[in-house]
Amino acid sequence: MEFYSVYRIFLVVFYAALSVGRSTGMIPDYSRGKAAALRIMELNKRESAIDPNDDDGVTLAKVHGNLEFKDVQFRYPARPTLRILKHFSLACVTNGTTALVGPSGNGKSTCVALLERFYDTTSGSILLDGHDIRLLNLRWYRSIIGLVQQEPVLFDFSIRENIAYGSCPKAVTQEEIEAAAQMSNIHDFIKSLPQGYDTICGARGNQMSGGQKQRIAIARALVRNPKILLMDEATAALDNKSEQIVQQALEQAQTGRTCLSIAHRLTTIRNSEKIAVVVHGRLSEEPTVASRSIHNITICSLDRKSWVIQTKCITQSLIEIWLGPEGAEGIYARAESTAES
Repeated sequence: MEFYSVYRIFLVVFYAALSVGRSTGMIPDYSRGKAAALRIMELNKRESAIDPNDDDGVTLAKVHGNLEFKDVQFRYPARPTLRILKHFSLACVTNGTTALVGPSGNGKSTCVALLERFYDTTSGSILLDGHDIRLLNLRWYRSIIGLVQQEPVLFDFSIRENIAYGSCPKAVTQEEIEAAAQMSNIHDFIKSLPQGYDTICGARGNQMSGGQKQRIAIARALVRNPKILLMDEATAALDNKSEQIVQQALEQAQTGRTCLSIAHRLTTIRNSEKIAVVVHGRLSEEPTVASRSIHNITICSLDRKSWVIQTKCITQSLIEIWLGPEGAEGIYARAESTAES
């Protein structure tokens, strides 16, 4: 055999072995990709237990906004062994604000998800004006609810389009958009922009500050004129200055509506008619601000910036709201003597 034939065979075998080696190195990636593709196919086949396009159900001629959780228990479908809400019962203030406070991960945001009917309760019921929300027409029911979340999502469209998106599929006029913007305390800022309501918000609203995005999100929730307003830590991600502006907008938005507010900051809940403390999926305390009453509170650890209370996590200022400055000083003195001993 001639030399060039041997050299040719060597190169063929060498490059073939090299290609086979590279291919075998991708076998683990192939296995992971196959498993991921199967999960995507299974996800596409899943059907929601709640059909968003279902036109059946009851629509109420007049909504008073009387919300009530009645012995609600709930487990997420992905975690059926973990019970989130445990015999949770709460009557919200009609045409007033009910605040949910308590440690993170104890079921407060779950209450909002259940009210929006993203999930249905495992047992118990949620009532709107005495009607189980599961029996109401889903599209109509969601049309009377406005939701303001901690991290608002704005689209890469104009401010006008972002606000009008809240009334989808109903068309809204420019006057309705401006009225919602005025209620959310953002109208003057928009008019000061060179392009006004035609200003592009940017991808995920990156052309706006945190407070501006939040106020646009509030306007988007109000443009449909909801009877029920849900606020899930709407000011948690803002600095103090932006929080004050957004809080003013929220207080205007709450007028004449049944509001459920989730918050950890005093400024968000100080004007609430009812404050309910949720701990481990249960209603731990349900005092009202007006009564300035407090029950079964034991200071277990204290810091001058934040007071950690055994039955709930409540800020120092919230104690002062409940007890008044004089009563709070007595709590502080007792806590300091306990800490020293």
